[in-house]
Amino acid sequence: MILFPAIDLKDGQCVRLVKGEMASATVFNEDPAAQARAFEAAGFEWLHVVDLNGAFEGRSVNADAVERILATVSFPIQLGGGIRDMAGIEAWLSKGVNRVILGTVAVRDPELVHAACRAFPGRIVVGIDAKGGKVAVEGWAETSKLDVIDLARRFEDAGVAAIVHTDIDRDGILSGLNIEATLALARAVSIPVIASGGLASLDDIRRLLEPDAAILEGAISGRALYDGRLDPAEALALIAEAAAC
Repeated sequence: MILFPAIDLKDGQCVRLVKGEMASATVFNEDPAAQARAFEAAGFEWLHVVDLNGAFEGRSVNADAVERILATVSFPIQLGGGIRDMAGIEAWLSKGVNRVILGTVAVRDPELVHAACRAFPGRIVVGIDAKGGKVAVEGWAETSKLDVIDLARRFEDAGVAAIVHTDIDRDGILSGLNIEATLALARAVSIPVIASGGLASLDDIRRLLEPDAAILEGAISGRALYDGRLDPAEALALIAEAAAC
């Protein structure tokens, strides 16, 4: 089980939102590269980065911050937010991003996801953001009529490396992961699934380490790491102990 620390970028800073509302942003670090370095030093194996401005505007906005992160750390990075064409995908992968996350474009242009998977095997992730079980797009500003599992099944044979499943209603409020919905998605497709939205404490880590959750690739943690509710050393030690059993 991989625990992905999250860096959400707004106006060049590390922030956390509440339920995806940009007006709710709390700044936790003005230096994203320093935050990434701290996560790497803590022992995390991956980093999850989202360009929030980009997700709303449909283009990469915080490129400078992302490039500083890439220049600062050596552990693998997955990046999402505003990447909506092949040129953007190729550009970020060539700059050192290990996996690109496609969200809105997975709904608007699913063939692009298929083409990207063919061009870059193992490096394309689909981000599915859920609000009441339906897929949200455009930086969570719009909710479609498309069911989460129906969307995921469109990419069953595409070669997608993983699906990031975010429960928007839980994101940033530390209420615990929506493990039931995430596991239902993971059981419905063969693509590895990453849980996101609401991870609050070691209890969530323990739940992710239970046998039925072994089908998940991992989970993303944001606010709980920033405000100290989740201690990195304790969380990573728990995961390592479970892996050794």
